[in-house]
Amino acid sequence: MPSRAGADTPRGSALAPMVTAIADHADTSGMVALSGGEFLMGNAHGDGYRSDGEGPVRPVRIDPFHLDAKAVDNDRFAAFVAATGYRTEAELLGWSYVFAGFVPATVRRRSQRPERTPWWCAVEGAVWDHPEGPDSDLGDRGNHPVVHVSWNDASAYCEWAGKRLPTEAEWEYAARGGLVGARYPWGDELELDGEYRCNIWRGNFPAKNTAADGYRGTAPVDAFAPNGFGLYNMTGNVWEWCADWWATGHGADLVVNPTGPPAGDAKLIRGGSHMCHDSYCFRYRVSARSANTPDSSSAHTGFRCAVSTSVTS
Repeated sequence: MPSRAGADTPRGSALAPMVTAIADHADTSGMVALSGGEFLMGNAHGDGYRSDGEGPVRPVRIDPFHLDAKAVDNDRFAAFVAATGYRTEAELLGWSYVFAGFVPATVRRRSQRPERTPWWCAVEGAVWDHPEGPDSDLGDRGNHPVVHVSWNDASAYCEWAGKRLPTEAEWEYAARGGLVGARYPWGDELELDGEYRCNIWRGNFPAKNTAADGYRGTAPVDAFAPNGFGLYNMTGNVWEWCADWWATGHGADLVVNPTGPPAGDAKLIRGGSHMCHDSYCFRYRVSARSANTPDSSSAHTGFRCAVSTSVTS
């Protein structure tokens, strides 16, 4: 996972501006009302990453809430920017991470690359509406998930909308779609009845993506069939920010409305992305977890919003 931690910033550092225009109530159109209750959280298959803290399987109880049926797309984020004048951290810092295969050779040569994940380029001018750098634009990707947004940017959008980021427990409850112990939002097999159900790397990572599922980069936020709760693309496509700070120690006893530790260095992300492949990042599963620093952004990370039911009633 490419991170800003320890990376040079071509234009120095700056904090994202505060949002001053905030909705006085949450508009729940486009959201799914989820009843909450008790569910089993964690990896029941033993195919995850022990260091990621996917286990043990444990009972968790959460309150009712609403969750966006789809990830926030570029059109929705554009409306936020138009209403507030908000500038993302990628805009303020002057760069964000882009997969090397999506930028010209001249850009690859001059861009810094993380030593452990050299397929990522720190591209100057890569921002949410110029996702591959200053010479690119959104084109027909208005209904694709917004990317190059940090946790701070996602939180600012949620604040403006009168919403919030989901907790990790809420996210996993929602992603499971009512299934118990399943590997994916639709069951245990990657393809269901011969149909692709998510946008991930198909082929040889990182050399060739066959795009057999129809997409080489991001896909529309409703590109594949929803899960049992009516939620789209809960795995694959883009990682999604959660509210919690990263932690890996979990007990086996029942917990109620967990929110993670009070502080930390990295924020949780869930769901995997179009860059995930089982040879390197088998994290397009409902129990899989990862994290990044709150100021980090990339071309494969976005978010969706949640609302506590008490706020809407």
